[in-house]
Amino acid sequence: MTEAVKIAQQYYDGNETDRMYAAIWGGEHIHYGIYNQPDEAIHDASLRTVETIAQTLEKIDKNSRVIDLGAGYGGAARYLAKTYGCSVCCLNLSQLQNQRNSQLNQEQNLSHLVEVTQGSFEDISYPDNFFDIVWSQDAIVHSGDRRLVFQEIKRVLKPGGELIFTDLMQSETCPPGTLQSAFDRLRINDMASYRFYSQTAKELGFEELNFIDLSQNVPIHYRRFEEEVQKRYNEVVKLTSTAFVDQTLNSIQPWIERYEEGYMQWGILHFRLLENS
Repeated sequence: MTEAVKIAQQYYDGNETDRMYAAIWGGEHIHYGIYNQPDEAIHDASLRTVETIAQTLEKIDKNSRVIDLGAGYGGAARYLAKTYGCSVCCLNLSQLQNQRNSQLNQEQNLSHLVEVTQGSFEDISYPDNFFDIVWSQDAIVHSGDRRLVFQEIKRVLKPGGELIFTDLMQSETCPPGTLQSAFDRLRINDMASYRFYSQTAKELGFEELNFIDLSQNVPIHYRRFEEEVQKRYNEVVKLTSTAFVDQTLNSIQPWIERYEEGYMQWGILHFRLLENS
């Protein structure tokens, strides 16, 4: 496990971080949303992201075996299991998130379709050629060796299988050092770019099917997050602390600014592993 992954585990296993995500994001998802309206509920926009990713897939049905890398609370896995009847493995570092995920699976009678496994996407604990679909939302940014993640994805994915993910990326035009204040919030050292992911996938035998740029949603998402925290400030402070809430509100401003300046990207990247790779 790289140092970056260990840091991510500490971040998401923090009680205050977990409680804030669970309260503000709606309890199912902790990923960016796709917004039809700037005042839309975070939960609804986050669910729309899952629906959009699923609809982008070429094939998913009850026979599909899916792995979600960095699955968080498992909202995507439960959506896929309920909608398509497929089996989903949630691979995720955070014990707190995994406990909530397992609890929600039991409450929604989905434990027979959704498996929760603690682990890292830099060392995926499943056999070769095991999955039809590899799915991930806003997680690979936390890796210290993203090429290694892609190598692991290739190993566990069946030839002809689909890789689909969203991630936080820096644009090609971003000047060096511009994103440091944003990096500090997630305790990361750098970000990949769309070009890096596209080239790495091609080098490892993937065919690119789609890139859907959804960057314009990120400032909306953080503004909605900010509004919700301020509206429910006293409630969130009781769950966490005044210092944590104030620090979080301050730390999201660079994300809004850098996305509006065009220095960061977010979108859906979609690849197929070639049969002969």
